[in-house]
Amino acid sequence: MKNLLSLETLAASDMRSILDRVAGFKSARTTHARPLTGQTWALIFSKSSTRTRVSFEVGLRELGAEVLFLNANDIQLGRGEPIKDTARVMGRMIHGAVIRTFAQKDVADFAQFSGIPTINALTDDEHPCQILTDIFTFEEKTGRRIEGSVVTFVGDAACNVPASWIFAAAKLGFELRLAAPRAYWPSPEILARAGAGATADWTKRPDSTTERMTAGIGTIVLMTDLKLAAKQADLLYTDVWVSMGKEAEAAQRIAELTGYQINAGLIQCAKPGVAVMHCLPAYRGKEIDDATFEAHADLIFTQAENRLHTQKAIVDWMVA
Repeated sequence: MKNLLSLETLAASDMRSILDRVAGFKSARTTHARPLTGQTWALIFSKSSTRTRVSFEVGLRELGAEVLFLNANDIQLGRGEPIKDTARVMGRMIHGAVIRTFAQKDVADFAQFSGIPTINALTDDEHPCQILTDIFTFEEKTGRRIEGSVVTFVGDAACNVPASWIFAAAKLGFELRLAAPRAYWPSPEILARAGAGATADWTKRPDSTTERMTAGIGTIVLMTDLKLAAKQADLLYTDVWVSMGKEAEAAQRIAELTGYQINAGLIQCAKPGVAVMHCLPAYRGKEIDDATFEAHADLIFTQAENRLHTQKAIVDWMVA
């Protein structure tokens, strides 16, 4: 049985196996095989979502499954009944689960005790489905693999999306630049887990504005200089400054991250024809300005659409 819990634990060969499936699901959306016919899969969402719910619900149905949606009012992971007991009950009734919640451990425990294929649809630690989608979208646009490319992430580099980007870079061999104030750099622990080892201990250099390290077969660069981070980048990528669950810190985060924005000036620093992506929802005027968003809207919404096709490929890889 296969699960998709984290890019940290997903082998590079399995990433490629998933990515190699996506184009086929996209081009043959109405004619591909339906491997989940006769099955029931549950979407268990402690965190609300638009794109994640719609893409998984439609995708699972197109793969032949019946879909049961359970929100925070229907089932509360980690409250009352232990996760392992909930998992053991559901594992006897359903065939697979997609979980969007807060704690990574909840997803891991559910997979362990349910004994059914389990997908991490977002936790506070990682967002693996999003980054697999982003890599496919980049490769679809450019016509080449992401290996050897330069990806620049702008904004809060200490949250779940850049964490998954870090693990992807380490496994697939590209350069990931994280442009953020030092307070929003990823933790040394995340970097060490990605294979950066002792070089990840940038906390010993409190005045450093750039830290470069090898992680796996990739390269991670932590930077405060936004324009330098964008220099000759193949992909400029951003996410919201205030992630779900961080609303109480909104004023502080906006004040500290102001200026870490993708806009026309930043694009001029990047490689000609640079791809611009955003995992949505976007707060225009903050992490990306309105004109830049609209200029790159086609790719951004293709990226959103590709969640459907990539997640179908993930499920197909799991049940094959």
